[in-house]
Amino acid sequence: MSLGPPAFLTFAENVLHLRDVRENLLAANVANADTPGYKAVDIDFPKALAAAVDGSSGDPTPQYLQDFPVGLDGNDVSLTTEKVEAVENNDEIADEVTYLHQATSDLITALRPNPNGV
Repeated sequence: MSLGPPAFLTFAENVLHLRDVRENLLAANVANADTPGYKAVDIDFPKALAAAVDGSSGDPTPQYLQDFPVGLDGNDVSLTTEKVEAVENNDEIADEVTYLHQATSDLITALRPNPNGV
Protein backbone atom coordinates (compact mmCIF):
# COMPACT_ATOMS: atom_id res chain seq x y z
CA MET A 1 0.00 0.00 0.00
CA SER A 2 1.42 3.34 -1.07
CA LEU A 3 0.66 6.40 0.98
CA GLY A 4 0.60 9.73 -0.75
CA PRO A 5 1.17 13.11 0.80
CA PRO A 6 -1.32 14.32 3.40
CA ALA A 7 -4.43 15.96 1.93
CA PHE A 8 -3.55 19.38 3.37
CA LEU A 9 -0.24 19.34 1.45
CA THR A 10 -1.95 18.48 -1.84
CA PHE A 11 -4.55 21.19 -1.25
CA ALA A 12 -1.85 23.76 -0.39
CA GLU A 13 0.08 22.77 -3.51
CA ASN A 14 -3.02 23.40 -5.65
CA VAL A 15 -3.72 26.74 -3.97
CA LEU A 16 -0.14 27.99 -4.32
CA HIS A 17 0.10 26.84 -7.94
CA LEU A 18 -3.12 28.66 -8.87
CA ARG A 19 -2.05 31.78 -6.97
CA ASP A 20 1.22 31.70 -8.95
CA VAL A 21 -0.68 31.38 -12.23
CA ARG A 22 -2.87 34.31 -11.20
CA GLU A 23 0.13 36.40 -10.17
CA ASN A 24 1.70 35.89 -13.60
CA LEU A 25 -1.53 36.91 -15.33
CA LEU A 26 -1.85 40.05 -13.21
CA ALA A 27 1.79 40.93 -13.93
CA ALA A 28 1.15 40.48 -17.67
CA ASN A 29 -1.87 42.76 -17.42
CA VAL A 30 0.19 45.49 -15.72
CA ALA A 31 3.04 45.05 -18.21
CA ASN A 32 0.62 45.48 -21.11
CA ALA A 33 -1.28 48.45 -19.70
CA ASP A 34 -0.04 50.62 -22.57
CA THR A 35 -0.29 47.99 -25.32
CA PRO A 36 -2.94 48.99 -27.86
CA GLY A 37 -5.73 46.44 -28.12
CA TYR A 38 -4.63 44.39 -25.10
CA LYS A 39 -7.47 42.84 -23.09
CA ALA A 40 -6.95 42.09 -19.39
CA VAL A 41 -7.24 38.42 -18.36
CA ASP A 42 -7.63 36.58 -15.06
CA ILE A 43 -8.77 33.21 -13.77
CA ASP A 44 -11.89 32.36 -11.81
CA PHE A 45 -9.97 31.25 -8.72
CA PRO A 46 -12.77 29.37 -6.87
CA LYS A 47 -13.73 27.49 -10.04
CA ALA A 48 -10.09 26.68 -10.86
CA LEU A 49 -9.44 25.47 -7.30
CA ALA A 50 -12.52 23.24 -7.36
CA ALA A 51 -11.33 21.73 -10.66
CA ALA A 52 -7.80 21.23 -9.28
CA VAL A 53 -9.08 19.52 -6.13
CA ASP A 54 -11.26 17.21 -8.25
CA GLY A 55 -8.24 16.47 -10.42
CA SER A 56 -10.26 17.26 -13.53
CA SER A 57 -8.09 20.06 -14.84
CA GLY A 58 -4.50 21.17 -15.29
CA ASP A 59 -3.80 24.86 -15.60
CA PRO A 60 -6.95 27.00 -15.68
CA THR A 61 -7.94 28.82 -18.83
CA PRO A 62 -7.57 32.58 -18.47
CA GLN A 63 -10.72 34.55 -19.19
CA TYR A 64 -11.08 38.10 -20.44
CA LEU A 65 -12.26 40.50 -17.78
CA GLN A 66 -15.66 42.01 -18.35
CA ASP A 67 -17.20 45.39 -17.58
CA PHE A 68 -14.03 47.45 -17.74
CA PRO A 69 -13.97 50.62 -19.81
CA VAL A 70 -12.02 50.29 -23.03
CA GLY A 71 -9.69 53.13 -23.94
CA LEU A 72 -9.39 54.75 -27.35
CA ASP A 73 -6.53 52.37 -28.16
CA GLY A 74 -8.69 49.31 -27.37
CA ASN A 75 -6.88 48.53 -24.12
CA ASP A 76 -9.06 47.76 -21.07
CA VAL A 77 -6.41 47.36 -18.35
CA SER A 78 -7.10 49.34 -15.18
CA LEU A 79 -3.77 49.75 -13.38
CA THR A 80 -5.51 50.55 -10.11
CA THR A 81 -7.63 47.40 -10.26
CA GLU A 82 -4.68 45.23 -11.27
CA LYS A 83 -2.52 46.57 -8.43
CA VAL A 84 -5.27 45.96 -5.87
CA GLU A 85 -5.81 42.42 -7.20
CA ALA A 86 -2.05 41.76 -7.08
CA VAL A 87 -1.82 42.90 -3.45
CA GLU A 88 -4.81 40.75 -2.48
CA ASN A 89 -3.34 37.76 -4.32
CA ASN A 90 0.00 38.22 -2.53
CA ASP A 91 -1.82 38.43 0.81
CA GLU A 92 -3.57 35.15 0.01
CA ILE A 93 -0.20 33.55 -0.84
CA ALA A 94 1.22 34.73 2.49
CA ASP A 95 -1.83 33.37 4.33
CA GLU A 96 -1.47 29.97 2.65
CA VAL A 97 2.25 29.80 3.43
CA THR A 98 1.54 30.69 7.08
CA TYR A 99 -1.12 27.96 7.27
CA LEU A 100 1.22 25.45 5.62
CA HIS A 101 4.04 26.31 8.03
CA GLN A 102 1.77 25.92 11.06
CA ALA A 103 0.20 22.69 9.79
CA THR A 104 3.56 21.06 9.12
CA SER A 105 4.89 22.25 12.49
CA ASP A 106 1.86 20.68 14.18
CA LEU A 107 2.40 17.45 12.26
CA ILE A 108 6.06 17.29 13.27
CA THR A 109 5.13 17.96 16.90
CA ALA A 110 2.52 15.19 16.80
CA LEU A 111 5.02 12.70 15.38
CA ARG A 112 7.80 13.57 17.82
CA PRO A 113 8.00 11.24 20.83
CA ASN A 114 6.99 12.84 24.11
CA PRO A 115 10.09 13.05 26.36
CA ASN A 116 7.89 13.25 29.49
CA GLY A 117 6.14 9.96 28.72
CA VAL A 118 2.68 11.52 28.99
